[in-house]
Amino acid sequence: MGTQFLELLAREASAVEFEGPIIEARARGADPATIEELEQAKVEALKVRDLLKRRARREAELSALYDTAGDLAALRDLDAVLEAIVHRARQLLATDVAYMTLHDPEQGDTYMRVTDGSISAKFRALRLAMGAGLGGLVAQTATPYSTADYFADPRFRHKHDIDEAVKEEGLVAILGVPLRLGQRVIGVLMAANRSARPFHQEEVSLLASLAAHAAVAIDNARLLQETRNALEELSQAHRTARARGEAVERAALAHDRMTSLVLRGGGIEDVAAVVTDVLGGSLAVLDDLGRPLTGDVGELDAGVFESAQVSRALGRTVRRGDLLIASVDVGGEPLATLILRSDDADERILERAALVCALLLLFRRSVAEAEGRVRGELLDDLISRPGSPGLADRARRLGVDLSAPHVVVVVRHEGQRERAAFWASSQATLRHGLAAGRAGEVVLLLPGDNAGGIAQRVAAELSASLQVPATAGASKVCLPGVPGAGDVAGDVAAAYQEARRCAEALIALGRAGDGASAAELGFVGLLVGDGRDVRGFVGRVLGAVIDYDARRGTALADTLAAYFGSGGSPSRTAEAMHIHVNTVTQRLDRIGKLLGDGWLEPERALEIQLALRLHRLGHTSTP
Repeated sequence: MGTQFLELLAREASAVEFEGPIIEARARGADPATIEELEQAKVEALKVRDLLKRRARREAELSALYDTAGDLAALRDLDAVLEAIVHRARQLLATDVAYMTLHDPEQGDTYMRVTDGSISAKFRALRLAMGAGLGGLVAQTATPYSTADYFADPRFRHKHDIDEAVKEEGLVAILGVPLRLGQRVIGVLMAANRSARPFHQEEVSLLASLAAHAAVAIDNARLLQETRNALEELSQAHRTARARGEAVERAALAHDRMTSLVLRGGGIEDVAAVVTDVLGGSLAVLDDLGRPLTGDVGELDAGVFESAQVSRALGRTVRRGDLLIASVDVGGEPLATLILRSDDADERILERAALVCALLLLFRRSVAEAEGRVRGELLDDLISRPGSPGLADRARRLGVDLSAPHVVVVVRHEGQRERAAFWASSQATLRHGLAAGRAGEVVLLLPGDNAGGIAQRVAAELSASLQVPATAGASKVCLPGVPGAGDVAGDVAAAYQEARRCAEALIALGRAGDGASAAELGFVGLLVGDGRDVRGFVGRVLGAVIDYDARRGTALADTLAAYFGSGGSPSRTAEAMHIHVNTVTQRLDRIGKLLGDGWLEPERALEIQLALRLHRLGHTSTP
């Protein structure tokens, strides 16, 4: 009899099939004792069946836990591990839905992290406040809760949004267990059915085991991510340190090259060549006035010079588009600015190059200032100490040939005294002359014989440098190369006084910012010039008329004198000279052609009358 039930157990028959042997025995007419024995065998067989079923379930649970542990051991993707745990919970508990919520420390609630079997978008986006609903209560109390009918269970605090989402999902029976890390709850693992059903303790224990694995997975993932982040930070720090070390080494090598060049007598161009060799791109070096000393990076706008000011204020390189700008100042005054056109370059090298260039320019300025003091002292001695011995020898040692024609220029200005003196010293050095700075003026002794042209050039250039008008008076002086220094100094002193009077006359005439010698000042030049070149003045103003009279035997000069004497009236001129008025008109036409347009303008007419008076007084004869 027991063989039939063993066969049923062997093929895992359903509980209903175990009634078969009893029904067959009754059909054969078995006695009551036999039927009773079969009933007992059925009961024992069903007990064995239930035991085998529980063991099979336990084996499946253990297998699932083993698989989960394996997933954790090979953890690569946290999402995949959590999804596997939720899926296994749904399968092992034979529920319609399984899901997991995690704690959000910023908002203080829990949010849906993983779902399996869910069909409602609202449910998948659900957030549970602490203590709200079954999941919120589990998260708050760290205690498992289950219900066979959620909406009929008074233990839970129902909220409208939560109930709406649960109803949309169609859930009735719910089981929830906490995800715990030590004493801290980080979430809730839940399984739910769309029909009423109780959850047994074994199911609670199984879900709790899976929740423990999920908590371990989350913590392992956190630790793994922190480890990865730490390794990445260390790797990045190592790369940064190595890159900085390489940059420092490269900057040091470039600095050594630039320093070596300077020690060997190299200049700004050599330093610029090192920079472009190391960094590439194109480089321009500007002086304190923003003028290029070497290189070319194209047209520079006002923004570049504003960036240079920022660079000086910050003491580091400033980027403007594809330009790197490093500028160095001394005492608040710009000294050198380097502009590199490059997409990517080491700023340290450019900053060191700017410093080296600034030192070179500062050294040059110091040398120039020292030489300028020597040249200034010599010019002061030529002007104020004509009896000093050895002036010509001192000039020769400075490269100044006092035997050649020179021009003394006195420039009056209202600008920066030091800048004006430095500019004058630089000009004197470049042109093999001398320069000295005085209060409100600078004095130059420059080779040449075009006093007016030199004065105009000096006035224009210094005005541009100072950004204020600089007025220059000049006087030509021929320095005979005689051994005696007294004669040389005397010539320079006289020329200095005349040039100074010319500058003062220009300012008095409202021509500040202009330059001229006595010759360009017309009759005023007769007043300020030491030579009193009356013959030259008459020749410049009236020479064409006097020459015409001398060649043709005419009386144009006399007619011109009578015309001015009669107040500019042709008829009164004719009466005074006893000639016809038409003759006066013809002579005036000829005079106009000889003197040129504008001869009757007030200033020109005044010079002509003064020349006529001097000519008639006999101070000059026909040139």
